[in-house]
Amino acid sequence: VDPVPLVAETSGGNRSFRIEIADDPIERQRGLMFRDEMDDTRGMLFVFEETSEVGFWMKNTPLPLDLIFIGEDGRVRAVLPGESFSEAVISPGVPVRFVLEVKAGIAEKAGVEEGDRIRHPAVDRIAGN
Repeated sequence: VDPVPLVAETSGGNRSFRIEIADDPIERQRGLMFRDEMDDTRGMLFVFEETSEVGFWMKNTPLPLDLIFIGEDGRVRAVLPGESFSEAVISPGVPVRFVLEVKAGIAEKAGVEEGDRIRHPAVDRIAGN
């Protein structure tokens, strides 16, 4: 777990998450597969080398997730649901640089919406803040 929390700046206030970072191909491929549970304040941040359209699937993921797609400016581009064990591709159809996965329902509960700013050193280095 990264020692620095990720913060979502929402209209309802700041929401903090303790995250794992997946910033290489092997970590990104494994993601949260095979995990049965996760605390509401935890998540995984996927960091990509370049901004591009990405797609996720949940074939080996028993835990339903929210996928928060984040642009290189640190702004949320989309929040999409991930269904357990599904092979359907989840993609916002726009280029992103990061994806934050949290337990299903947590994005809504935390008030994370399109346009919100995500802050973490891994994001801020690229976003320039």
